[in-house]
Amino acid sequence: MNQNVEQDRLSKQWSNEENWYEWGPYLSERQWGTVREDYSADGEAWDSFPHDHARMRVYRWGEDGLAGISDETQTLCFALSLWNGKDPYLKERLFGLSNEQGNHGEDVKELYYYLDNTPTHSHMRMLYKYPQAAFPYEALVQENASRSPHDPEFELLDTGIFQNQSYFDVEVFYAKHETQDILIRVVVHNRGTEEATLQVLPTLWFRNRWAFHVEAEKPVIERVNDQQLRASHHRLGTYHLTFEPAQHVLITENETNTERVFNQPNTSPFVKDAFHDAVTTGNYEPFSEQPAGTKAAPVYALTLGAGESREIRLRLSKHEQGDLGEDFENIFHQRAEEANAFYAPLTEGLTEDDTRIKRQAWAGLLWSKQYYHYDVRRWLEGDVGQPIPPSERWHGRNSDWQHLNAEHIMIMPDKWEYPWFAAWDQAFQSIAMESIDLEFAKQQLYLHADPRYQAPDGRLPAYEWNFSDNNPHFGPPLAGFFTSRNWSLRVGKTTNFYPSCSIACGPIMSGGSIMPAAWKTGCFREDFWAWITLVCSIGARIYPPVVRWTRRMLRPG
Repeated sequence: MNQNVEQDRLSKQWSNEENWYEWGPYLSERQWGTVREDYSADGEAWDSFPHDHARMRVYRWGEDGLAGISDETQTLCFALSLWNGKDPYLKERLFGLSNEQGNHGEDVKELYYYLDNTPTHSHMRMLYKYPQAAFPYEALVQENASRSPHDPEFELLDTGIFQNQSYFDVEVFYAKHETQDILIRVVVHNRGTEEATLQVLPTLWFRNRWAFHVEAEKPVIERVNDQQLRASHHRLGTYHLTFEPAQHVLITENETNTERVFNQPNTSPFVKDAFHDAVTTGNYEPFSEQPAGTKAAPVYALTLGAGESREIRLRLSKHEQGDLGEDFENIFHQRAEEANAFYAPLTEGLTEDDTRIKRQAWAGLLWSKQYYHYDVRRWLEGDVGQPIPPSERWHGRNSDWQHLNAEHIMIMPDKWEYPWFAAWDQAFQSIAMESIDLEFAKQQLYLHADPRYQAPDGRLPAYEWNFSDNNPHFGPPLAGFFTSRNWSLRVGKTTNFYPSCSIACGPIMSGGSIMPAAWKTGCFREDFWAWITLVCSIGARIYPPVVRWTRRMLRPG
């Protein structure tokens, strides 16, 4: 076997021969409660789009899901929905507390693990632990609300819901046969001591762009037969989801349930949360004659004995498949071996435990890639056919960043707690990414200096809650250093980062060697001057090493 297969894919990706990044783990784990989904007058994003709306209300700027994937434009999405027979609604996304609900701010309250991933996402693996008892939504909210900032957080494990091993392990595996041919395995383990039933809905859906007149032509997902769905989009083309026989195949529309959200009558019963009602009540009759829509899922009711495991197989492909293919198992095995070969030289000399820790850390980094879209001016103006946003927003959050139009795959600090890019986090994350995908690390660094991001006065956008909130001691010094380091690695040189980095930032710039190298690359040049103005206005009392270095840099000659 070619020991460099994954590296070959990377080379083809960055030479534009093949687009291995067309599909990846780009779904957010929380689109609700974000600034870009907030159309309120007061800017209270958590209240404007709360968790209770997520299952029944259409998102404007992106999608979220459980262990999911999407194409790079987040047009077509795939993720899991689960039901343990006890919860009031399906588990479609990870649950957590808002900033005000948590005694230490926003906090995800789930157990899930990123186990493996490769830079081209040719091989991915994730684990989610789902309780067999009713998920303690209210207990998590109420108990954390009763605690002070000085108290520890009340976590899911603290509720005792995992006692007696009464939970399901849900493992999700992805393997790419080709760039547009993705194989999917869902393996469910009953870790409990008694028989238990889990309903699994592998869900395929289109992001709703038609309601906002972003795209005029509405896509469609059609029922081909009992084991295949066909998803057609005017730009993306046609994909086929092939799957093993299921008890039901449901189709609905990715449309807001206006009756529940806004107390206005629905024009159709086929709304975003229709699957929740069907599965939790057992009433599948309305879906028996529904031939097409924009959201669809086969339904598997798995009754597992104590310790028993069951597997569900699917294939999402541009190629029309009569079945899952005879090569299904072999492709998974091959991609896993290629992943081992790719990481072997990067973990050489490490113990088995250290190797697993390092590889899982890379997996977490790669799983944290997310499609991020935020056009500030359009967000302020509103969309055709939608309510006009309050006028207060023109003088509120990010109103001075109307040039910003972000739409890229970006590394998130965390796809639940911080599902938005943060400039200085991305600078640090690029260091971790360099060893496995140097070109992607470079792209992440340079993105902030793109005219669609960087302000005309040179400022870099910080994060969506306040793009102007740049940290003066972590702006251009770190951005410039990481860009310089990336450039050095590309030309065969290395920079010893950790001994030279300190919170004071003075040692970072000692000798005047770091910023000039970044200057030569053309990156962050304008932000450098904006940063100088900010730092010098704060004064030498707060950042003396920075100001002394800045004055040396500005000295004539």
